[in-house]
Amino acid sequence: MRTKNSATGTSPIAVTADPAPTAATTSAAPVTPVRQATPARATLGGTLQAALGVAAFSLTFPATAWGLESFGPWSLVAVRSVLAAVIAGGCLLALHVPLPARRHWAGLAVVAAGVVVGFPLLTTLALQTSTTAHAAVVVGLLPLTTALFSALRVGTRPSRTFWLAALAGAAAVAAFTVQQSGGALTTADLYLFGALLVCAAGYTEGGRLARVMPGWQVIGWALVLCLPIGVPAAAVALSHEAVQFSWHGVTGLLWVAAGSQFLGLVVWYRGMAAIGIPKASQLQLAQPLLTLVWSVLLLGEHLTVAAPLTAAAVLVCIAVTQRARG
Repeated sequence: MRTKNSATGTSPIAVTADPAPTAATTSAAPVTPVRQATPARATLGGTLQAALGVAAFSLTFPATAWGLESFGPWSLVAVRSVLAAVIAGGCLLALHVPLPARRHWAGLAVVAAGVVVGFPLLTTLALQTSTTAHAAVVVGLLPLTTALFSALRVGTRPSRTFWLAALAGAAAVAAFTVQQSGGALTTADLYLFGALLVCAAGYTEGGRLARVMPGWQVIGWALVLCLPIGVPAAAVALSHEAVQFSWHGVTGLLWVAAGSQFLGLVVWYRGMAAIGIPKASQLQLAQPLLTLVWSVLLLGEHLTVAAPLTAAAVLVCIAVTQRARG
């Protein structure tokens, strides 16, 4: 999907002149003209929505760490999926949203497998033995992987400048997160790289579907699609894993279910539909750094002086990718 940023040029907007007033039109009640969003305003709105999604996702790893204080990994993933599906299903029923067309169900299945099941499960398993800083490497590489999937699936062809900036940003984030974890690879890395691949596929397919249906319906139907599996999975997991309720555990569960799994994805897919999958994905370069900030505030982890330097490099890369014509 190609979008035009206001920084690359202006596009004239055709305005149709109103016809001369007649007796019929002058006697009728005045009609308030409908304002349509300009391309620049639509791009800004899409960027803001995608940024809100990134902010919501940045809390996912710390919230998952909290959730693991009360629940086992399988219980946490299954219960969060069920709770998010209940929220989404309630919204779909309340608004009388019709079922998606048959041709969209295959894409929704990819979103469900990658975003609803695959990424939460694999990252939760990884966070049992990995710190949030180390796990953030998957998020640092996710924008580049999403852009690659988009090029293959949707046919987008970003410019060379776009790719160079994306690679530079991904390299900066990857180097920072690996350095933070001491450079040692753990058994959790297989989970993290698997999560990277399935999530990029889910993001790409969800961004494509968000161009033909509202973004919140994309994730809503994907969640509902997983409900027949999520309910029995939650029952089995809760019967085999110990549960110790705590304030941290319940809060973490509620956030990953409502914030990360539903609300965050709603604005994220809307943003991708507005500004394009590759450019929206590059906003996620800031997500690992936001996650580290939350890790300090919520988990008591410590940052090094490399954090602000990496943040500056990432912001430069984001600015370049947003201005590069895709």
